[in-house]
Amino acid sequence: MVMSGEKPGPRTAADAADTAAGGDAGAPMSLRERKKRLTYEAVSEAAITLFLERGFDKVSVAEIAAAADISKPTLFRYFPAKEDLVLHRFADHEDEPARVVAGRAEGESPLDALRRHYLDGLERHDPVTGLCDVPQVLAFHRLLYGTPSLVARLYAYQSRSEAALARALGDKLTDRLAAGQIIAVLRILSLQNWQRISEGRSADQVYGDAVEAAEQGFVQLRSGLGR
Repeated sequence: MVMSGEKPGPRTAADAADTAAGGDAGAPMSLRERKKRLTYEAVSEAAITLFLERGFDKVSVAEIAAAADISKPTLFRYFPAKEDLVLHRFADHEDEPARVVAGRAEGESPLDALRRHYLDGLERHDPVTGLCDVPQVLAFHRLLYGTPSLVARLYAYQSRSEAALARALGDKLTDRLAAGQIIAVLRILSLQNWQRISEGRSADQVYGDAVEAAEQGFVQLRSGLGR
C-alpha cells in the first residue's frame, strides 16, 4: 500500500514481492530473495503489459514467459495460475486488515482502527480503496473487474484476508462472523468508488461521497456487531 501523502501511481509487482517472497520492507534481503523479487517484478509487469494491450484471454502463458525471458515451468514456479500474474499486486493486501487490527493503539477498538485506516487510504487516494483516478490504475482495474476469471480469483484472495482478520480478532465463531462482514463492507465500498470513477468522475469529486459511504458502512458494522 502506498504510504506517502502523494497521489499514488499503480503499485508494481516489486511492491508485493517482499510479502510474496516472505520479505519485510525494513529487513535486509538476501541476494537470493533479491533475485526472486526481481523475477516476480519482471514476470508480473510483462504479463500485465500484455494483458492491458491485448486482453487477458488473448495472451498465452508461453507469450508471457517469452516476454519475461524465462521458461514456462519457471513461470509456473512463481505463479501457479495465469490469474496470479495480475492478482500478485494484491499479495501484500491479503493480511492488511489483520495487520491494522494487530497493530492498533492501546485502547483502540478493531473497528476504530480499521475505520481510521480506511479513511486515511481514501484521503491518500490509495488504489486499494478504489478512489484513484491515475490512468494506469484505472486501466488495471478495468482489466481486473472486466475479466470474470480474475474476479473469481480475487474472491480467493479476499477469503484469505477474511481468515487472517478472524485470527487477529481471536478466531472464535463471533470473530469469524465479524471478519466476514468487515471484509464484505470494505470490498463493497472500494468497488463503489471504482465504479463512480470509471463513469468519468475524478477522485477528488468522489472523495466526499466515499467518506460518507465509509462512515455509513462502519456505523452499520458497529451497530450490527457491537464492536
